Amino acid sequence: MVTLLIGKKGSGKTKKLIQLANEAVAASQGNVVVIEKGAKLTYDITSKARLIDTEQYSVCGYDMLFGFISGICAGNYDVTDILVDSTFKICPDGVEGIEAFTKKLQDLSETAQTNIVMLISADESELPSSINAVCEKI
Repeated sequence: MVTLLIGKKGSGKTKKLIQLANEAVAASQGNVVVIEKGAKLTYDITSKARLIDTEQYSVCGYDMLFGFISGICAGNYDVTDILVDSTFKICPDGVEGIEAFTKKLQDLSETAQTNIVMLISADESELPSSINAVCEKI
């Protein structure tokens, strides 16, 4: 399942993501991965989660992020949850391309049996309405 945390800057999305990540680690029988741009969550996320900084791997854009997430799923069969902070900082295209990206992520999520949570810094009205059919929102 793909879940979107949607809201403008300063609306508490990152705190919610941290809470979800720590809850996932406590409940998971596998691995939890948190993807971020920059190493700002190091002290907020439990050390039992795998924290990955996209800047270390030069990930930029929806295609690269999708490949990166796919590689995580392919390389480790027991990843139960992947949480992505600051999606629009990793993918500077912003709203452009988010629709196709979320559809591909939904397919990947079902195939890999992995929950994916994406933090989106935008107002819900700015996003394509078709995302409603693909993703759950918090």
